[in-house]
Amino acid sequence: MRIMGLDYGARTVGVAISDELLMTAQAKEIIRRKEENKLRRTLARIEELIQEYDIREIVLGLPLHMDSSVGVRAEISMEFKDKIERRTGIPVTLQDERLTTVEADEIMDELGIRGKERKDYVDMIAAKVILEDYLNARKK
Repeated sequence: MRIMGLDYGARTVGVAISDELLMTAQAKEIIRRKEENKLRRTLARIEELIQEYDIREIVLGLPLHMDSSVGVRAEISMEFKDKIERRTGIPVTLQDERLTTVEADEIMDELGIRGKERKDYVDMIAAKVILEDYLNARKK
């Protein structure tokens, strides 16, 4: 059994997967789409990953404002949560993702990822941070 972490963006979904002991998270891939509302292939790829990694739970980043209020992006993420649950039957937990992009930027600095590459990796690394935060909270 593993947990999948997702960072849902306007045109990409960053994906991370836990290890079987639910101790660590590994960045896996970025699912790309041409338009924000075109989710059929995105959801199909998520289903493939669920089967491949025996996923039993999904953690989806919730982009709250710094004052904890819910904005448009958070509402869109909550709608995406509902779509995933309806399509897969797997429970989706929303995880506060404030400051995960800052942490992802720091990780990319440490790894020496520069220029255009940063844009390619940020969502995947953010998904890893979201999942790690969730796993760490579970341990407490």
